[in-house]
Amino acid sequence: MKYLEKYLEIKAEVKEALESGKPVVALESTIIAHGMPYPQNIETALEIEDIIRANGAVPATIGIIDGKIKVGLTKEEVEFLGESDEIVKVSRRDLPVVLAEKKHGATTVAGTMIAADLAGIKIFVTGGVGGVHRGAETSFDVSADLEELKKTSVAVIAAGAKSILDLGLTLEKLESFGVPVLGYQTEELPAFYSRHSGFNVDYKLENPEHTADILQAKWELGLEGGVLIANPVPEADEIEYSVINEKIEQALTEAESQGISGKELTPFLLDRIKEITAGKSLETNIALVRNNAVVGAKIAKAFAAKN
Repeated sequence: MKYLEKYLEIKAEVKEALESGKPVVALESTIIAHGMPYPQNIETALEIEDIIRANGAVPATIGIIDGKIKVGLTKEEVEFLGESDEIVKVSRRDLPVVLAEKKHGATTVAGTMIAADLAGIKIFVTGGVGGVHRGAETSFDVSADLEELKKTSVAVIAAGAKSILDLGLTLEKLESFGVPVLGYQTEELPAFYSRHSGFNVDYKLENPEHTADILQAKWELGLEGGVLIANPVPEADEIEYSVINEKIEQALTEAESQGISGKELTPFLLDRIKEITAGKSLETNIALVRNNAVVGAKIAKAFAAKN
């Protein structure tokens, strides 16, 4: 694209890896600016990059600094996003405004998918994707992440959809969009904090090579759009679904009473659930992102070997 360099800056390490066909894994920045408290946000972001490297891939944490999409943040930029109070949460609708007004932004799943696709990165690791919120039949609150999965050809490795959502309706929406929901060594959709949700994935993945074969087949056929690879949180770190669901219901009731909705809802719920669970939900969140990073790096390696 003619004007791409005006808006996109790829870190030298990431650019070299892409040009030489090495595996690269995109990472989001909303988890740094809005998803975790300080200092765990910065510590976790840097640790995840180390995990990606240790498993044979190059990390590319994506964020926006001074109106420029940075594909591969420096340590100082990660720290800035994690410490500043003036970071915009950036999804598809926000990108043109944040770039034109030279603001700082942390990219959501949707925002990160767009940036990764622009840079030529096909594998993206996150915690959990957004989806259809509970009560959406009256609020119409549906995450832009689902629309992005419909149109942008990036594979997203996540611990399922966030359990604060209506998981059944989220799966229905993804099915209508033609987005494959694939379980990594599981037939059941994980529910973020929990390994079990009661809902099945579309297909089970056996290993990184099997995953890479499916991604290659999809995109070589010209079937545009993403793939959701659902990777369960390690058993030792999970919170049982019925237990966490009770806490979520409490947090949702509080959010409704305070009139919190839209882009402010998810950060409020995650923070409130952390308080209600005395920090256990944050520990689980960090554990599942670490686990996703290991699996994502292995998938990236297998995919790079085929392309």
